[in-house]
Amino acid sequence: MDAPTTTSADNGTSGGGSGWFTPHTQPAATPGSEQETADGNRLAALRPVGRTTPDADAFPPAQSTPTSASHEIPAPAPAEPPPPEPRVPPQRSNPAQAQEASPDAILIRRTMAEVAPVAGKVTSYFYALLFVRHPDLRSLFPAAMDTQRDRLLKALLTAAEHIDNTRVLVDYLQNLGRGHRKYGTRAEHYPAVGECLIGALSKYAERIWGPEFEAAWVRAYTTISQVMIDAAAADELRAPAWWYAEVVSHDLRTPDVAVVTVRPDQPYPFLAGQYTSLETPWWPRIWRHYSFASAPRADGLLSFHVKAVPAGWVSNALVQRARPGDILRLGPAAGSMTVDHTTDSGLLCLGGGTGIAPIKALVEDVADRGERRPVEVFYGARTDYDLYDIDTMLRLQQSHPWLSVRAIIDQQARVQLPDAIRQYGPWNEYDAFVSGPPGMIRSGVHALRDIGIPSERIRHDSVEELVVVGD
Repeated sequence: MDAPTTTSADNGTSGGGSGWFTPHTQPAATPGSEQETADGNRLAALRPVGRTTPDADAFPPAQSTPTSASHEIPAPAPAEPPPPEPRVPPQRSNPAQAQEASPDAILIRRTMAEVAPVAGKVTSYFYALLFVRHPDLRSLFPAAMDTQRDRLLKALLTAAEHIDNTRVLVDYLQNLGRGHRKYGTRAEHYPAVGECLIGALSKYAERIWGPEFEAAWVRAYTTISQVMIDAAAADELRAPAWWYAEVVSHDLRTPDVAVVTVRPDQPYPFLAGQYTSLETPWWPRIWRHYSFASAPRADGLLSFHVKAVPAGWVSNALVQRARPGDILRLGPAAGSMTVDHTTDSGLLCLGGGTGIAPIKALVEDVADRGERRPVEVFYGARTDYDLYDIDTMLRLQQSHPWLSVRAIIDQQARVQLPDAIRQYGPWNEYDAFVSGPPGMIRSGVHALRDIGIPSERIRHDSVEELVVVGD
C-alpha cells in the first residue's frame, strides 16, 4: 500500500484511558484481525475508528471532486478540530516552522532520519512481515514490488515532512484513501499495515527506539489511517472504485510518444489539470499516473499523452501494444493543479515533455468558460522533434488572442525552460502552473519563486505523487 492520515479520536495522549489507543466505535472483528504479535497486541492499539468499508466487489456509482474535512494532525495537548480547510497545492513546508514542531513530529522525523540510510531494508522487511503474518493481503499487491517499495517510502517521507501541516497532509492522505479503493483496500487492512510498519521501524531504528517513539507512531498512524478510511467511505457513496475504459484511438506522434483516447463505461468526473491512475490488461495491479490532456468533453472521451520510458511496463504497453478495442481501468481523478475561476489573474504555464498535456487542458478550460484572461505557455523540449504537440498549441493560439505559446528547445537556446521565463514578464499578476518531469518541476518552482511569485500562487502536483513522465 502507498501509505498515509487522520483525525484525532479524542486527541488523548499515549498514556491510555480514552486516548489514541481507544476507538470511539470498535469495528467488527475480522478473521485473524486480533492476532497477537511478538511485541504485544499492536493490532488492537492501531485499530482505526469509524466505519468499515464494504467488500471491494460492491461499487456504488459516482463522484470525484475531493471533499474537504476537518481532520487534525496529532498533538500532545487536547484541541478542538479546526474548520474545513481549503484544498491547496502540495508545497514544501517552511523550514522556519521546524522550531514549532510538535513532540510527535520531532520523534517521527528523528525516526525517519535514523532509518534513511537503510530505507531499502526497512521497506523490504516491512513487506516481509506483512506477507508472512497476513498472506491474504499479498493478492492486493503487484507481482513485482520494486516500485511499490519506493512509493511506500515516499509516502512516509511526505507524511513525516508535513506531519504538522494539516492543509497539505490531510489533502494528500484523502487522495490516497480514495485512490486505494481501486486496490481492494478495506478498513480492516489498515491495522495489519500499521503493526508491520512499526515492527520494521523498531528493528532498524533500534538505537533510538523506545516507548515514546512507538507511542508517537501509533498516534500518527491511527490518524493517518483514519483520514484514509473516512475519505474512502465517503467516496464509496458517490463513485465507483474504478472505471473501465475502452481505447477508441491510438495516435503515435513519435516512436515513443502516443496520444491514447478512451471512452469510460460511465460518466467520469474530473477537472482540467488533474490526473488519474491507469491499469492495463497486460500488467494487472500495476497502476501509473497520467494527466488528462483535455478539459472535460461533451462526448465524455478522455485523452492521455504517454511517453514510453526504458523498462516502463505500463508506458511501453500503452505506446507499443494498446489498440482500439482494448480495455483499461481508471482510478479516480486527483490533483490540485486546477484553475481558480473566481479570479481574473493571468496564467503562466510551464510544460515540459508530456507535461504539456495538462497545460493544454488548462487552456481549453479557460476557453470553454469564455474567459479572456491572459495565458502564457512555455513549452519545453530537448529537440524540435520532441515538440510533438506544438501544432495543436499553435492552433489554439490562433483561435484565442489572449493565448501566447513559446517553444523553448534546450539544444537551441542557451537557457532551459524554467530560466526562460526570466526574459519575459512581469508575472506579478499571474498564477503559475508547472508540469513535467520532477526535476523540471523543482527547478521551475525555484525559478518562479526567484522572480517574485509567492508559493501560494504556484500550482503543481506533488512531486512525490508524480508519474506523469512515465513509469
